[in-house]
Amino acid sequence: MNKVVKDAFQAIEGIEDNMTLMLGGFGLCGIPEKTIQALHDKGVKGLTCISNNAGVDDFGLGVLLERHQIKKMISSYVGENAEFERQLLSGELEVELIPQGTLAERCRAGGAGIPAFYVPAGYGTEVAEGKEVREFNGKMHLLETALTADFAIVKAWKGDTAGNLVYRHTANNFNNMMAMAGKITIAEVEELVPAGELDPNCIHTPGIFVQRIFKGENYEKRIEFATTRD
Repeated sequence: MNKVVKDAFQAIEGIEDNMTLMLGGFGLCGIPEKTIQALHDKGVKGLTCISNNAGVDDFGLGVLLERHQIKKMISSYVGENAEFERQLLSGELEVELIPQGTLAERCRAGGAGIPAFYVPAGYGTEVAEGKEVREFNGKMHLLETALTADFAIVKAWKGDTAGNLVYRHTANNFNNMMAMAGKITIAEVEELVPAGELDPNCIHTPGIFVQRIFKGENYEKRIEFATTRD
């Protein structure tokens, strides 16, 4: 099976309106920026996006929000996107906010085939509304269901033609677990090498989870919030 595609536009073939997408990364670190831009240019709309954050106003998922291509965001942290805030407060965007660890575990469970699990985070808050509650070892827990997606879209530092992926540092957050939870997984990589060149001990996502892979060019690698001193 040839998993290598020419570019992001070829990689997103089959992504249509009203689909559910997972998008890896942490803040602006390790986000699949080339694929997001291709989705922007294609103009698909009505998307449900599962992502730790919603990008910033002119980068990452922010470019999809700007054109109202996202119907619902399932996220943990959304504090750096003014357009997200505006759409949320105006009722234009449906939002499900999830504690960060719970979001990570819901994605991991989806990839592992675990339909649901209990977690203490969120008990006694709005997060608990409508959820089953049980006590374990004297502590109350919420029943959380697994998350899966029509397409999982991830960004890796290195990949090979068989789809094996290696992430760097913070970029490993959410990319690895989301790669396992999509019906089809698209990986964009900074460096693409022949199968067999990656050290098996360093592979984070085995190629069996990846259906499409391509090498991106000219990554921006923006800083989400820069703090400097005089």
